[in-house]
Amino acid sequence: MPRSKPPPAYGPTVRLVVTVGLILFASCEPGSPTVEEPADVSAAAVVANLERTVGIAHEKFMALAQAMPEEHYGWRPMEGVRSVGEVFVHVAADNWFGPAVVGVEAPAETGVTTEDATVSAYQERALSKEEILAEMEASFQHMLAAMQATAPRAEGEVALRGNPLTVADLWVRLIVHMHEHLGQSVAYGRSLEVVPPWSR
Repeated sequence: MPRSKPPPAYGPTVRLVVTVGLILFASCEPGSPTVEEPADVSAAAVVANLERTVGIAHEKFMALAQAMPEEHYGWRPMEGVRSVGEVFVHVAADNWFGPAVVGVEAPAETGVTTEDATVSAYQERALSKEEILAEMEASFQHMLAAMQATAPRAEGEVALRGNPLTVADLWVRLIVHMHEHLGQSVAYGRSLEVVPPWSR
């Protein structure tokens, strides 16, 4: 049988590190935290940060929608998916729908309520580029106002299609969904050789 190798001879630096580590470990009181505990953050503070995120998305959507030529609004990469203009209208529809879920009703002229059928009807209208831009702008303003109005009750519970969640959680879901469509719109623009204005 081959003889076992002798243990490696550790240098003075390694021995020093191990020694210091053992001393520090021994000096800790049992059960005491070794790192600072994060401060509690209120749901209202979270919503305030989310408002800034929506503001950024708002600027980017409007800039890209404006930069996209109207003749491209009907373009879609394949059958069965939304066109350029339909994506923008879909985002506006969600901006009306989300606040309705937390009790901030959309303007009557939109026809959007918490019922899915009303959201679908809103998206099925034939709109020009100018009309789509106006709808997007108004919907973003509405959503931001709703977020500000509901911040004091951000931890309150609402229901989204029968599923309970907090107001703050609803805003998070809507914003994640919004950014999915922002990425989609950027990809559409790149496919059509339209450079997003903020990346020039």
